[in-house]
Amino acid sequence: MKHLALWAVALGSLVGCGPKETPAPTVPQIRGMEPRMGRIPQFKEFVGQVYGRQDVPIRARVDGFLEGLHFSEGRAVRKGQLLYTIDPQPLSLKVQEAESQLAEAKVLAVNAENELRRIEPLAAINAVSQRDLDAAKAQVGAAQAQVQAARARVDGAKVNLSYTRIESPISGLIGKSKAKVGEYVGKDPNPVILNTVSMLDSVYVEFFLNENDYLELIRKYHDQPRSARDSTRFELLLSDGTTYPEPGVFRFLDRGLDASTGTLLMQVAFANPESTIRPGQFARIRVQVETLDSVYLVPQRVVLEIQGRYMVWVANAEGKTRQVFVQKLGQYGSDYALKASFEPGDRILLEAIQMLKPDIQVEVVAPETPAPPSKARP
Repeated sequence: MKHLALWAVALGSLVGCGPKETPAPTVPQIRGMEPRMGRIPQFKEFVGQVYGRQDVPIRARVDGFLEGLHFSEGRAVRKGQLLYTIDPQPLSLKVQEAESQLAEAKVLAVNAENELRRIEPLAAINAVSQRDLDAAKAQVGAAQAQVQAARARVDGAKVNLSYTRIESPISGLIGKSKAKVGEYVGKDPNPVILNTVSMLDSVYVEFFLNENDYLELIRKYHDQPRSARDSTRFELLLSDGTTYPEPGVFRFLDRGLDASTGTLLMQVAFANPESTIRPGQFARIRVQVETLDSVYLVPQRVVLEIQGRYMVWVANAEGKTRQVFVQKLGQYGSDYALKASFEPGDRILLEAIQMLKPDIQVEVVAPETPAPPSKARP
């Protein structure tokens, strides 16, 4: 930093006062760069949450003591694979009870049918009244209905018994169990949702747009040619600052704004072949909203703010310093994107920007060139 001290002294000599005898004025050497113009994409970022392509909760549909776990937590499971078993004995007894009721109902139905067959010939010869015949027929109908009801109770009891074997509804990755063997499950406050299975070959990221962001994106969409409308690139930024390599694909936009928050739900899908992204992660979604043409890229450190306005120091072709007020459009890496009116020969000064004054003579050297000690102008 020796050269910084030297040109600081030189600046002091240029702006100092008094007609005292002084050596020949020195010209400070300052690193500078020519304004470079570029075409800069502008992005919007949104904070979202990750969901699996399918996240299916595993529920206990009957209550009882958990008898077995038949999977490895955090591993892949297949559709139809046995996951949990609940003690089946109480429900087995209910099946047996229902089957005995069915058998009893069948016996009563057979008796009613036999009674009807006995009465029908007698009614034909008027040995019994029509009322007795009608009663016998009604008894048969009631008995048959009792059989159907008893059969339905058997079916229902068997269905409940089948719920003691909990199988995976989809193929995917299963999480940590919320209940262990021996726990009573199926009723609050004990676990009702035992686990969750997620399909992770692709993931969905959901995030919310406020009304202004929604209008900006939808206008951009309609301004594009029809062939380019489906090519909008969504990027997923991970918590460590890296960008997920797979591009996002728009999936859906919710029907309307949430009246309580004034936001609109949007969902974007990302391929996840290595299951790198997991449900529940928070992620940032970045999408390009516009491209800035004919803008200058300037290191952030040289842009000064003065009463809400932004400026940079430049030296013109003759080496005279001046301030140039600029319009800051956004950030691009370590640079700012600016709109500015530079003149031919202008170079943006990269050093001593807090010490410069207008109309000082300086010598601009390239940024990559080490600045030698200041030298007197002959």
